[in-house]
Amino acid sequence: MRIRIRALFFAPVFGLAGLSPGLAAAPVAAMPAPIPAVTDATWLSSANAPPAEDQCVSVGRRCFSPTAIRTSYNIPDYATAAASHFDGAGYTIGIVDSYGSLTVAHDLHVFDQAFGVPPLCGEEGVSCSGPWFKQFSLQGSPSAKPTSGGNSPGQENHEGWSIEVSLDVEWAHAIAPAANILLIHTPTAETLGVQGLPQMMAAEDYVIQHHMVDVISQSFGTGEAAFASVQSLLNLRYAYKDAQSAGVTVLASSGDDGDGSLSKEPVSQGGTVTSYPDVGWPASDPLVTAVGGTYLCTDPVNGSLTYADTTPNVPARCRSAAAATPPQREWGWIDSGGGFSHIFSAPSFQSTALSDYATALSGTSGFAAPSTTMRGVPDVAFEASSLTGVLVYDSSPGEGGSSACPGGSNCFGWYVVGGTSVSCPNWAGIVAIADQQNGGDLGYIDPALYKIYGNSATWANDFFDVTHGNNGAFAPSVPAYPATAGWDAVTGMGTPNVSNMVPDLVFAVNHP
Repeated sequence: MRIRIRALFFAPVFGLAGLSPGLAAAPVAAMPAPIPAVTDATWLSSANAPPAEDQCVSVGRRCFSPTAIRTSYNIPDYATAAASHFDGAGYTIGIVDSYGSLTVAHDLHVFDQAFGVPPLCGEEGVSCSGPWFKQFSLQGSPSAKPTSGGNSPGQENHEGWSIEVSLDVEWAHAIAPAANILLIHTPTAETLGVQGLPQMMAAEDYVIQHHMVDVISQSFGTGEAAFASVQSLLNLRYAYKDAQSAGVTVLASSGDDGDGSLSKEPVSQGGTVTSYPDVGWPASDPLVTAVGGTYLCTDPVNGSLTYADTTPNVPARCRSAAAATPPQREWGWIDSGGGFSHIFSAPSFQSTALSDYATALSGTSGFAAPSTTMRGVPDVAFEASSLTGVLVYDSSPGEGGSSACPGGSNCFGWYVVGGTSVSCPNWAGIVAIADQQNGGDLGYIDPALYKIYGNSATWANDFFDVTHGNNGAFAPSVPAYPATAGWDAVTGMGTPNVSNMVPDLVFAVNHP
């Protein structure tokens, strides 16, 4: 017999000070599966050269290159970044994914060659003594053959993770080209038994305890509602506590289910959507920086700081952005995971942001009611929609059977990809740059981010406020949240104006 305990009935048990004294320990239950936060991947080309924009337009997409993304978020070009020590040199980004990828070293090299990204030692064909790419598996390497079948919803299928791996590695490197990249992979995302999330947390804790990483990117998550007990979630938090003590920054995708989440019961059917707003963990954890998503309506070829997408057949959201007054550079992504935790109380540094959101929604109707007492998600955001997606190269054999592949075979090469899996590794690259500027690890950055938010002039200088759109992926059956002026439960405090934000983040960390 399956018993479903909805997160709606979970009591808030955790603030920054620790567990409430009166919390009774619940029995440890089987874990839900960590789901890769890739919402859509559309195959474009098998050539080594990246596809032209007209190829993206032909499938209803915009494709952003590293140059266009860097320009859109005010990150210096590669030559300038290297000369000004703005490239993450000396710091290591840990990327956590199930299974890894047999072809990632090759795929990273093709990506770098295509876009002129400085190569890493360890990618295919590159031997040197500079910044490196390496892989690490604490529990052993998985089988090369994708697994499937049984009563699972398919998350243990390697095909679902190979493009996630390519995306995470390539784009963390594209933002911080001189940072080391450590791909940390685990041998299962299985849903049956206590597997998947516990192994990921064990691997993260190992690299933290052994000082192997400075920042961790987690492009996976599962709804708070998917856990069978509060305690089963809380038992996994030790890695984040150790990260805080060790000065390691931990980021997580806010998820791609918008206003809701998926329960993993019945398992054989892939779960059901919650009937109430829910958020994903680990993004909802107060010790983690949660990264939400946007539609990016800047120039998809060259990048820009303001709305500039005048290419043919502009996606509907960017047409709406153009019609707004003034035109909007970004729009809250409809699938951006966001809302309020049912488990974690709001940390004190979020109080102003949550109060601002409640005020912004006062008197409005048709949206979920905001909370001023529970942890709000996300903290920050970045481009995530597949309609305005990033280019990723992936030649994993598993992609031949991908649902993104027309005809189901031979789709190796370039994809345009969306999801908060885009947002998180890009932010990890930004944090590595900030560590470099600081001359040491910044560690737990959430209090500093909200300190920036609390100074209206600094925040306006450092972030692009996203004020349009909502995350009603399952609306109207699940109430959505709107993007508003100020912090909101779709894009947090906004997206980064990186060259402006990094020095202010460093200052805020060092002057709490």
